[in-house]
Amino acid sequence: MATFEIPTVTTERLRLRAFRPGDLDAYSAMQANPDVMRHMVLGRTSTPAEVWRTMLMSLGSWALRGYGMWACERIDGEVFVGSVGIFHPLDWPEPEIAYSLDRPFWGQGLATEATRAARDWLFERFSLSRAASFIRPDNLASKRVVERLGAVCERTFELRGSAYEYWVHHRRPA
Repeated sequence: MATFEIPTVTTERLRLRAFRPGDLDAYSAMQANPDVMRHMVLGRTSTPAEVWRTMLMSLGSWALRGYGMWACERIDGEVFVGSVGIFHPLDWPEPEIAYSLDRPFWGQGLATEATRAARDWLFERFSLSRAASFIRPDNLASKRVVERLGAVCERTFELRGSAYEYWVHHRRPA
């Protein structure tokens, strides 16, 4: 049996941790919301079975790559907020700092806080000079998140049949 560790990262208001079976209901409800999902890779809502596969893929990425997506929860009350971390399927050009929060948590700075923590964790542990965030051109809120973190838009490109802006997070000199 292979074993691997998924670290927990804590910020002022959030905890990034491994997905648990108990996350399925909240994560499924989040991914059943068209407002949440319109900017995601599939651009559509997901069934609970698809969300379960997403959770499994997130966990497996940690074993295969040493990084992956976390479940994100509020520290006060352990309420599921969404997912954040490093997304890197085989057809991605480089690791992506990705995030998706449930609708009740928008507009509170939580995406910026969680994304900063994921980016900093990645750069502290891997010798990458950069990572990306792939954002649909009409997702203005997501662009504001990465702009606050200092990412720059390099170009627009096509990924899995949709147009995305290719935002780059550069490692800051030590």
